[in-house]
Amino acid sequence: PVIAWAIWATTAIGGDAEAWVRLSAGLFQAGATLTVFLIGRRLYGANAGLAGAALYALMPGVQLSALVAATDAPLLFFLGLTLLAYVALLRAGRRRTLLAAALGAALGLAFLSKYAAAYFVVGLGLHLAISNPARAVWSPARVAAALAALGLVLAPNLAWNAAHGFATFQHTAANAAWSGVQLFNPAAMAEFVVSQFGVFGPIPLGVLIVGVGLAAARRRLSTDDLMLLCFTLPPLLIVTGQAFISRANANWSGAGYLAGAVLVGAWLVRWRARGWLIAALATQAVVAAVFLAAVISPALADRAGLANGLKRARGWAQTTNLILDRARREPDLTAIAVNNRFLFYAVAYYGRDRLPFLPPLTSWLLMEGPRNQAETTAPLTPALGRRVLMVAYEGWRREEMQADFARSDGLEIGSVWLDRRHKRRIEMFIGEDFAPRPRDPVSGLPTPS
Repeated sequence: PVIAWAIWATTAIGGDAEAWVRLSAGLFQAGATLTVFLIGRRLYGANAGLAGAALYALMPGVQLSALVAATDAPLLFFLGLTLLAYVALLRAGRRRTLLAAALGAALGLAFLSKYAAAYFVVGLGLHLAISNPARAVWSPARVAAALAALGLVLAPNLAWNAAHGFATFQHTAANAAWSGVQLFNPAAMAEFVVSQFGVFGPIPLGVLIVGVGLAAARRRLSTDDLMLLCFTLPPLLIVTGQAFISRANANWSGAGYLAGAVLVGAWLVRWRARGWLIAALATQAVVAAVFLAAVISPALADRAGLANGLKRARGWAQTTNLILDRARREPDLTAIAVNNRFLFYAVAYYGRDRLPFLPPLTSWLLMEGPRNQAETTAPLTPALGRRVLMVAYEGWRREEMQADFARSDGLEIGSVWLDRRHKRRIEMFIGEDFAPRPRDPVSGLPTPS
């Protein structure tokens, strides 16, 4: 819910223009950058903290995240606060119970941002397993304080999930599911590993690999370095394994890079590798400037060959207009239904001024029961299904959509150019008398006609 709260807060201040919808992402990443500096300063000194903060702020993945109203930015901010509380707890002489409670509360907010906060729990467990001093810090009272604060923050969300069939857990499990994909993909794993040089930056990731290699060869690592590695490596290794077994997106390992930026900044300062630090910052600053220019100017992105990387963010307003113009022309519609949650949200946002004067926007359910927020809050039902404008994103499952109606006609294929080579296609038709077929009890998919 954190991303929803953040969007509500910023749009309540400035309105629902895109800049206000996205504003919290930049603020969260600015806060995360500050936590990197504070952690680095506390562990290694101000110079290392500043180097780590600069590397983090210029990380290509962070540059992208700061412009997108998504879950990664709040996750990283609250993970930064959680790690900062843990570092303070390890070094504090007093008020440790209060710091343990702060850690639990920050971790709870990280979980409310994205379930990838579980990587902090993995890192904490690993650190406690290998560090006697870390275990000594956790008295029963401090453990109780941390768990109580964590439980207090999570309780409303857990109650909501319990009342809604643990919907968010099911959605997360579906994202990571192995069914329906080819298992054991060395090429996909290699692609994911290469993508991490683009997420973290080529020089910082190279420094991280070299630093881990040197530590393994020397069999020596400082206490603070070891602690940060416990929070850096598990996300990278786990998601690399996920990419090999099934699939993984490049940003799924992002939970490890906040601690990684602290560590890489500290190593570069410790090694007196000023040239490498300057090269890393300069390289990533150039990348950040080019990326910002491409976002501001689509024509520049096209000329620079960057359009393909930005195509998913383009053309949603035009796509919405195609759908709503067709809906306006159709008489006696009882609903508009789409079969893709991204398309649903795009139409809901870019059509927000027109939808109040049109039939309700709904979501067609492929599976038995809802699988996302759009399907949960606005499902297409038989009560709304007398005469429906159906929209298939890229033609996906159109035949199965048609089979859920007694009659269908008026097929229209529309497209929106995203750049000179790519376009988005939608297929629209009118469905009458919605009567969804039974779904298979095992797969959840529609049974054959």
